[in-house]
Amino acid sequence: MDTDPQLTRLGLFDAKVPRYTSYPTAPHFSAATGPQDFAGFLAAVPAGEQISLYLHVPFCRRLCWFCACRTQGTTSDSPVTAYLQTLKAELQLLAQHLPDGVTLSRLHWGGGTPTLLPADAMAELAEAVFALAPLAPGGEFSVEIDPNEIDDARLDALARAGMNRASIGVQDFDPEIQKAIGRAQSYDITKAAAEGLRARGINSLNADILFGLPHQTPEKITASVTRLLTLRPDRVALYGYAHVPWMSRRQQLIPSEALPTPEARLDLFDTARALFEAEGYRQIGIDHFALPSDGLARAAEKGSLRRNFQGYTDDPAQVLIGLGASSISRFPQGYAQNAAATGDYTSRIRAGEFATARGHRFRSEDLLRARIIEALMCDFRIDKTDLETRFPEVAALAGPLFAKAEAQFGTMVENTPAAFTITRQGRPLTRLIARAFDAFDLSRSAHSAAI
Repeated sequence: MDTDPQLTRLGLFDAKVPRYTSYPTAPHFSAATGPQDFAGFLAAVPAGEQISLYLHVPFCRRLCWFCACRTQGTTSDSPVTAYLQTLKAELQLLAQHLPDGVTLSRLHWGGGTPTLLPADAMAELAEAVFALAPLAPGGEFSVEIDPNEIDDARLDALARAGMNRASIGVQDFDPEIQKAIGRAQSYDITKAAAEGLRARGINSLNADILFGLPHQTPEKITASVTRLLTLRPDRVALYGYAHVPWMSRRQQLIPSEALPTPEARLDLFDTARALFEAEGYRQIGIDHFALPSDGLARAAEKGSLRRNFQGYTDDPAQVLIGLGASSISRFPQGYAQNAAATGDYTSRIRAGEFATARGHRFRSEDLLRARIIEALMCDFRIDKTDLETRFPEVAALAGPLFAKAEAQFGTMVENTPAAFTITRQGRPLTRLIARAFDAFDLSRSAHSAAI
């Protein structure tokens, strides 16, 4: 393993930094933002606007040990059925506040395991969503698919409801690794799910795979990526496993002594990246790969790639509304997050009020810093003229920030009158460089490793 000594000197293998799917990041939200703020944000949505909708289903039949998402286990359908009724009530409440003519540029069901919903419940939920707003022309309806928790009836229900993109969780195909992370999922069952989706005309497939897992080696990740490539997903998220047992107690079941070192994690990523690129995939941002025909690759080419709580996106909507426990909404005015605990969320919605428990109202400086961070995370470059045009009242703040980052990272960045750019050599440091533009106190929360 030949590690660049500059990466070591600049802290890549020691630092813990946010993933920057938002700015400010969720730990800096406060209870000062509540249901009335959310209602005000909704009132400001223009009539006829395209928006995005995210529905969170926080239930799983089994709790995978590696996962740090807000989920809970259930062996019966009764809590899921009750939760579905609350989601429908939230949709009805939302309908009372949304302006006329709104359409959906993106609809995504995540979790948890949204595919544990029975087929009739899936149809019921889709009907309730589209009663609120139809899918816009060219819009995407995607669902996170657990190959262990899907069958023909549910695939048929999703296809009839209009799902046109699916996201399949893989993580790793190696049996020893699967045992260590509490996620048993064979290649055959994953292949069957992909084939079942394509047989129903759902040809746009995403896949998630992890690097940095216990017992993972370059040979093992090569084997897993090679098998994944036989399924030919349109895009792949190659996420670094975030070992945060202080946040997710189930991760305490994972043998920490079997985790690869930070230097080995970088080697694992580079091994997987080379395999994807050899098969014609283009790297998108720091951890996604897409075929040239996929929307992410086209957005990256045009400079319209964006980043949100689901990762990288080509979604053009300025408004993302999150429904369900812990879901986060983003408006031009700020963020609003629902109560995280399912019981708290349910009681608020059933009382006839929005479930917003915390959030953040943007200041001009927030928007400036958010744009710099998003551009660096997406394009590794920020155009200074564009920044001055968008934020004339605070653009003067940017110059000292760029100079400070240049002083810190040296040849890993280029700071010219036209742009601030992360060099190819510096791209592994992207999250660390983004942190240089973060005004919030990062010691308030514990983040995942920088690589």
